[in-house]
This record gives sequence, C-alpha cells and structure tokens, in this order.
Amino acid sequence: MSWLSQLLSTPSVAHDVFILSLVALCGLALGRIRLYGVSLGIAGVLFSGLLFGHFGVGVSKAVLEFSREFGLILFVYAVGLQVGPGFLNSLRREGLRLNLLAAALVLLGVGSTLLVAWLGHIPIPVAVGLFSGATTNTPSLAAAQQAIGDMNLSGIAARQPGLGYAVAYPFGVIGIIVSMLLVRRVFAVNIAQEVADLEEQSTPDPLDSLHIEVSNRNLDGVALHSIPGLDDEKVIVSRVLQNGCLQLARPDTVVQQGDVLLAVGEQEDLAKLCLVVGEPRFDLNLRDMTGDISWRHFVATKPEALGKTLGALDWGRRYGVVVTRVTRAGIELTARPQLRLQFGDQVRAVGTKEALDHVAEFLGNSLKRLDHPFIGSIFVGIALGILLGSIPFSVPGVPVPVKLGLAGGPLLAAILLSYIGHIGPLVWYLPSGANTALRELGIALFLACVGLHSGEGFLETLLHGGGLAWMGCAAVITLAPLLTVAIAARRIFNLNFATICGLLAGSMTDPPALAFAGSMTDSEVPSVAYATVYPLVMILRIVAAQIIVLFFAR
Repeated sequence: MSWLSQLLSTPSVAHDVFILSLVALCGLALGRIRLYGVSLGIAGVLFSGLLFGHFGVGVSKAVLEFSREFGLILFVYAVGLQVGPGFLNSLRREGLRLNLLAAALVLLGVGSTLLVAWLGHIPIPVAVGLFSGATTNTPSLAAAQQAIGDMNLSGIAARQPGLGYAVAYPFGVIGIIVSMLLVRRVFAVNIAQEVADLEEQSTPDPLDSLHIEVSNRNLDGVALHSIPGLDDEKVIVSRVLQNGCLQLARPDTVVQQGDVLLAVGEQEDLAKLCLVVGEPRFDLNLRDMTGDISWRHFVATKPEALGKTLGALDWGRRYGVVVTRVTRAGIELTARPQLRLQFGDQVRAVGTKEALDHVAEFLGNSLKRLDHPFIGSIFVGIALGILLGSIPFSVPGVPVPVKLGLAGGPLLAAILLSYIGHIGPLVWYLPSGANTALRELGIALFLACVGLHSGEGFLETLLHGGGLAWMGCAAVITLAPLLTVAIAARRIFNLNFATICGLLAGSMTDPPALAFAGSMTDSEVPSVAYATVYPLVMILRIVAAQIIVLFFAR
C-alpha cells in the first residue's frame, strides 16, 4: 500500500483532486443525515471541509483558490441560466418590494455591526471583517481592506479584517440556514403547499380547445380575421367544418351559419368567443375526421429558426399550416404572431402531411440536440461574465471603484444570455439534468475549499484571542437582520416562504444558502428571488464596508 501513502503524502495534482473528492463525498453523506426532520443538505460539505482542515488535511494553495473560485463561477452561472428566461417578469412583478427588503437587511447589518463594536469594544477593522464574514461577502472584505490601506492605518489594523472575516464566515453560512429553519418552524410552513400555490399563481392558465357552431347570422360571409374575439389573437382557429368538408382555417376563410370551428385558447377567451359566434358542440371532434389535414408536434432546434416571430415566419401563407400553440418550459402559450421561437420550444401545427414536413425541416425537430449541452456557449458565457464582473464603476462618495466580481458577473451574464436565447450559432440552452449537475458540482467544490481553508487553525483562533466573543458578535450581525426582515416579509408583505429563502440568500450574497433553499423547497423560486436582489445587494455591501471604515475607523 506504499502507493496509497505516497498519494496521501506527496503534493501533486492527483493528491489535491483526491482530497477534494473525499471532502465532497463525506460532506454529501453528512448532509443526508436527518435530525428532527432536518438535514444539512449540500452545506454538509462545508462542515466536512472544516473537519479535514482542522486535522491538517489540505490541498495546495493554488489549487484551493482555483477550485473555490471556479466552483463558485459554475454555480452562479448555472443558476443564471436557470432563472434567466423568467427573470424580467419576476423583476417587474416583485422587484421593487424584494429590493427594498434586501436594502433594509443590509442597513440592519451595518447597524448591528456598529452596535456590537461599541458594546463589545471591538476595533472597527475587526468589526468590518465580522460584517463581511457574517454576511459571507468577500468583495466587501476586499473593499474594506482597500479603504484601510487608503487611510494608511497600521499593519495590525490591516490584518484585523481578515481575522474577523475568518471567524465570522462559517457561522455566516450556517446562520442563514438556521434563519430559514427558524422561520419555517415559527410560521409552521407547509413548503410543498406554498410552492404549489405560488407556481399556480405565476403559471398561465392551460390552453383548451372547443368546437363552436356558427349560429350568429351577422357572421354570414365574414372572414375569420374580422370576427370579434379572433382579431386580438388570443384564440386560434385551426380547422373549419364547412358543408361537411374539413378544411384548414386561414385568416381569410369566410364562414357561414352552420359551420363548426375548432378553436384553441384559454377557457375564458373561448367562452367570450362563444358569445359572439354561437353554441359549443360537444358531439363532434374534428381531429378524428379522416382527410388530408392532421396535426403534429415539432421541436425548435435549428439555429436559423430561433429568434424569429411566428408572424415573420408566416407559415400559413408559405406552407398552408396553422400553428395552434407553443409549449415552453412546460407552459402552453397561444401561438400569437409576435411570439419569438426559442431553442427547445415545442410547436403544435395543423396542416397537410407535405406542409408539416416542410415545418419539421425548417425547425430542425431534433430530439437528440435537446440532450446535448452547447459547451462552446457555456465557455463564452463564463468568459463574458468574468469580463462583466471585472469592470470597475464609480459610486459617488466611494473612494475606490466597485466591481461585481466572479460571483456577480457570471450571474448577470447568464441571466441576460439565457433571456436572449441565442446569438448566431451560439445557443444558451442547458438541459435540466446538465444544469443540475453543473450547479451541484460547482457549489460542492466551493464549499469544500472554503471548509479546508477555514478549518486549519480555526479552533485555535476561536478559543484564543477573543475568537469566541467575535463569533458571538458575528452571530448577532448575521441573525438579527435576517430574522427581522424575514418576519417582516412574512407578516407585513405576506411573502411565500420559498421567496423569503431566496431573498435571505441573495441579501447575504450566499450561494451555499441558495443551494440549501433550493434543495429544501425543491423549487426554482428561491433562485429567482436571489437573482432579483443580488446586483443591488452586492453594491450596497461593498459601499457599506467602505463607509464603516471611512467614517468610524480611527
């Protein structure tokens, strides 16, 4: 077994990868253990890393830093791709309220930091480190250290923020999770029911179909596109039974009394159409009638078809085909002319076999492409995200430029790119399974590295030199703002628990907490709330750390 001892003791790439894998494996196993119905989930990897680091098991500094940052990039980028398509709608619906709550949480954190520094006689350089660590925000630590350097403070003061950050960070991660669990217990939250209710509220009504007989004599000789209820394009007519003959419905098709229309739309819109056209017919099913007309489903996978509107494609004129609905991410959408096709859209069309074959060729209709991630697009997105996070921009009153960093840049880039969908041959689509794998791999790497880095000498720092007192202060800085905002969000604003979890994680810029919230709620809702507040909070925390130093350090 000399080869094993050599692997464990000799510094090498193989040694580092082996240790990281072992830490992640043990942490994932630890996270599956349930006590009183609660488990740590992915956060177990952090504790595993702390344990390994405490006993001196670690990896080289270069590998540790690379794996930590690369893991963080993978995680936030996958989250951005996941929430991007629905992000703008969420921002318009809940953005202002969520960002106000997030800003309040940051201000409460600043107040808590100054209060514990005053009551505990803690130097401001240490306190600002506690503020950064208790809120798991590394960029704010860097900003504070830069401000201390600009003030030409002593060498001891320059090292103190890092010490405070190291002591506070582990509880910063744990404290958010504890806050979520406390809110869940205090308000007796039924997570499954709340998530189901929220998704039901945000999901459009499913499309239905209805046969309607034309009995309004005023519609004799009127074209379909001129009938009230069809002119607003909320309802699509796919087939018309006229004089016993089934034909494809076209905008210029002229109807007569006794004709039967097969209409597709939401139930409310179909009911309104009945008031204008005539009575429903439940004894007919035009889909079962034999003839040249049939329907098929297609998948949009060819780059040439992406980004184009159904109106611009004009398949009715080109092929004699009627598109009745488009299914995107499990949601059925009415085939309105202004609807733009995205990769993976399922298009339902009606027409002759020859015409439908033309549509299939145009769209690509390749199911295999849905299972293959666009690797080139992933690297392009990550590179653009890093560039975006590296751009410095000035904030009035702040002496140093502010950057979004390696977490904020890739997150925003992924949101924007996934919303755009594609640029030329580059398609920002990631299969659900691939997204989950990328996200879980990234956060596991990040937590393993954070634990290994903090574990070495952690107990020594904690038990000597005021470490326990510092950790107690960090606990106040973490828990007081979180619980205050969570209770206000629940009691005053009546927010859903999953949204609150995302708000808390985003307000602390804490990816591990987001991963825990996602696994606990089994929903994308926390990710959407996280992405909604993250940009503003990142800026506020960087500015807040500098203000604490500039106005209160001596």
